[in-house]
Amino acid sequence: MSTAPTTNREIWLIRHGETAWSLSGQHTGRTDLPLTEQGREHARLLGRRLRSESFDAVFSSPLERARETCELSGIHAQPILDEDLQEWDYGGIEGRTTAQIREELGDPEWTIWKGSPLLRETPADVAGRAARALERITPAGGRVAVFAHGHYLRILATVWLGLPPETAQSLLLSTTSLSVLGHERGRQVLQSWNQPWFLVEDPGSPPEPHPIATP
Repeated sequence: MSTAPTTNREIWLIRHGETAWSLSGQHTGRTDLPLTEQGREHARLLGRRLRSESFDAVFSSPLERARETCELSGIHAQPILDEDLQEWDYGGIEGRTTAQIREELGDPEWTIWKGSPLLRETPADVAGRAARALERITPAGGRVAVFAHGHYLRILATVWLGLPPETAQSLLLSTTSLSVLGHERGRQVLQSWNQPWFLVEDPGSPPEPHPIATP
């Protein structure tokens, strides 16, 4: 493993590709869905960006959609599967859309960030898992890739920045996107966020923002 100084470390966050439920807006926590065909194609296209990079370690959620994205990206490393990288455990709202839950609750402004007794985890619980994962990820080397999930990676970014986990609701994260956590003048920062590299014909050119609907 690399012994690069802390200030040179980068953590590359890759959200998994499209699934049937990410496309429909259904909350997908522990349900182990595969990628759609378009999700697989986007993962292969993302590989044009990742294959030119070297990583000291690669971590992945054990759920199929994250593992499949990692494999199809062609990254040259065997991923370390980490249970703490799994998506938020949505409990009783699993498989349901925000619109359905708003109708059931009679609250047109409900979001997952408001909470629900049906959830098996709170934002703080997810942040605790993310903090544990970062304790294993950060010593792994100078540049590390992490394949995981939308809400989870958003909360992990807030942990990196030392912000409350609820701040993650302001961080849109699209499927098959690339984000980078790093350092500036000794502070932990976001170097880039929600970059859809799979849309770029020339991997040497930064992509334009292209939000994709999520729950």
